[in-house]
Amino acid sequence: MSMPASAPEIPCKTVDQFAVEGKKVLVRVDYNVPLDANGQITDDTRIRETLPTLNLLLQKGAALILCAHLGRPKGQNNPAFSLKPAAKRLEELIKKPVQMAPDCIGPAVQEMAQALKPGQILVLENLRFHPEEEANDPAFAKALASLADVFVQDAFGAVHRAHASTAGVAAILPSAAGLLLAKEIFYLGKALENPERPFIAILGGAKVSDKIEVIDNLLSKVNALVIGGAMAYTFLKAQGVEIGKSRVEDDKLDLAKTLLKKAKDLHVQIILPQDHVIVEKVDAKAAFKATTDRSIPVGWIGVDIGPQSAKAIASLLEKSKTVIWNGPMGIFEMQPFSSGTFAVAEALVQATRNGATTIVGGGDSVAAVKQAGLADKLSHISTGGGASLEFLEGKTLPGIAALPKE
Repeated sequence: MSMPASAPEIPCKTVDQFAVEGKKVLVRVDYNVPLDANGQITDDTRIRETLPTLNLLLQKGAALILCAHLGRPKGQNNPAFSLKPAAKRLEELIKKPVQMAPDCIGPAVQEMAQALKPGQILVLENLRFHPEEEANDPAFAKALASLADVFVQDAFGAVHRAHASTAGVAAILPSAAGLLLAKEIFYLGKALENPERPFIAILGGAKVSDKIEVIDNLLSKVNALVIGGAMAYTFLKAQGVEIGKSRVEDDKLDLAKTLLKKAKDLHVQIILPQDHVIVEKVDAKAAFKATTDRSIPVGWIGVDIGPQSAKAIASLLEKSKTVIWNGPMGIFEMQPFSSGTFAVAEALVQATRNGATTIVGGGDSVAAVKQAGLADKLSHISTGGGASLEFLEGKTLPGIAALPKE
């Protein structure tokens, strides 16, 4: 997806409002990319998504100092979590030399930062090699801030954490949102605050407990809510439907009943699967079949929504104007059980063609859309799993709250 060189209008200052010529800009990026056993990057989306912000700053005559985390090194300097592969990939993508710092603070890093000329790029080593990063330690934030003149927050995947590089630095340096962060706030914010209607939310995944606050927040905003994935079986059981041996959260049945009642009181349509793909054992080679109705026979396990459910969701989306999707419809990682999730992805593409704004958030649904080769056919793919979930819950995200409003 191409992104404009100017940010959409959002309720905080954005990078295109900054004069940065001759200045050093500390940019918080989300380079927490997946690596294989050989330390090779398997998906560079998060690096690619930062290019519009970086190129804009370079065009405006800035020197760039990038900071990020990778994995969970637990405050230890662990070479397995080095950002070197990310720096190397950035160099290939941006087609400019990229320097790699030996650490993220300290005299050697200070020296490298001071020597940077406009148009040059320095990547700092993993912030989380220091426990002070996650502790939002003021001295650590100050050390990071001392490297630059201004700060740009472009790591949507990290703004739900009050860390030194998200909340701490923003309180010290003149700060603004990068283009990627602005795009995330624009799409998710508009969906929650001022959506074109009908507004449909599709929630999937394994646990109701992971999505309670999202469901609760969205019920007062959406026209209809589709629930799929294993979490649907808890809602079906709460309605007295037989679900066989399907995954269920028995301790959340009362909560499911409460949410169903709330939806009814608010006149929000809740769509649960009306048929299922079922197996006797969760295995990619297992024999599977579709049920003819909502119930699952004793001894069988639901692993995906059935064809009738997929059709019902597609026809609902045909009339939609805004759609948010978070969470797969089944165990899509196993090819035989991916049909429901991919059918929803196809229906979202059709809705986008029909003029709807379509937003996909959450790691698994994003992975499914990419696997189906449809990511570039939707309005917005969120780069932050946990952050997009907390945004949809209506929570204040510390890394956004720390940015100036004007």
